[in-house]
Amino acid sequence: MGYRTFETERLFLRPTGKGDADFILELMNSPKWLAYIGDRQVYTAKQAEAYIDEKMTSQLERLGFGNYTVIRKEDGAKLGSCGLYDREGLDGVDLGFAFLPEYEGQGYGYEAALRLMGAGWEDFGLDQIRAITNTDNQASQKLLQKLGFRQEGRMTLPGETTEVILFTAKKWIPNR
Repeated sequence: MGYRTFETERLFLRPTGKGDADFILELMNSPKWLAYIGDRQVYTAKQAEAYIDEKMTSQLERLGFGNYTVIRKEDGAKLGSCGLYDREGLDGVDLGFAFLPEYEGQGYGYEAALRLMGAGWEDFGLDQIRAITNTDNQASQKLLQKLGFRQEGRMTLPGETTEVILFTAKKWIPNR
């Protein structure tokens, strides 16, 4: 496979694969995913495998980056996902994240997203990263602002009916 994995003080971020199907099934059917990201009609492990293959692995193969499963080093627990996405209807690469309810509010989203932003700048040659969030999702909006994103406006993605807020972060070089 040979795709990049990333690491922070507490976390491993590795490309999501078919072995993560049960985890992705649980995450995609968690209350906040359904409320803020939407029902992707993934209700079985087999459907989760197909989704990983069609949506996640295909982008990874095409661009070298995509969706990463966020794993806690301490115990190997799968906490959530964080990724850089080539999203239809959005100009540029999109940062996205979602965590299981029991792992929210512990800084894991910030840690994972910050590491992937650094990878976007340093490893993948991006000069800006976009992010979108549901207008009601205050937690995601606060996290994006903490990460240095600035609100640009609102938009509706193709095939969707819900308006989202568009954010942009410009390239920066982290301290070493």
